[in-house]
Amino acid sequence: MSDDSIKLISLPKIVDLRGNLSFLEDNNQIPFKIARSYWIYDVPGGEERGGHAYTNSAEFVIPLIGSLQVELYQGDKKQTYTLNTPNKGLYLPKLTWRKVCNFLSGSICLIISDTYYNDCEYIRDFNTYINRWKKEYDDIN
Repeated sequence: MSDDSIKLISLPKIVDLRGNLSFLEDNNQIPFKIARSYWIYDVPGGEERGGHAYTNSAEFVIPLIGSLQVELYQGDKKQTYTLNTPNKGLYLPKLTWRKVCNFLSGSICLIISDTYYNDCEYIRDFNTYINRWKKEYDDIN
């Protein structure tokens, strides 16, 4: 299953007096098979993470603890999402420029990816990203 649309996805939430539980599974709650996961934490005030896009990787961003914002571009179209619920995440398809910012102190952000780490997959320059986006998507629109 593949999708080129950014979207918020609610995860199952099992409510229990002893504490709530949420989960996700390959190709079920998220539209890809999980290859890698990593998390961001101890972000100093005012710092940002990301500032890049991936050529072929899709990701799913979940705020496990606290709150953060994700600023996204698909081409020159900008969207900003505030994530602050651990049972709701944000799906980012390939070629989505992202910046994760405005972390509340103590926040922990989990990222699930459909590919293994590969430094060659990163687009770290915004102008290079825009040119790649136009080449990939403007020809089909």
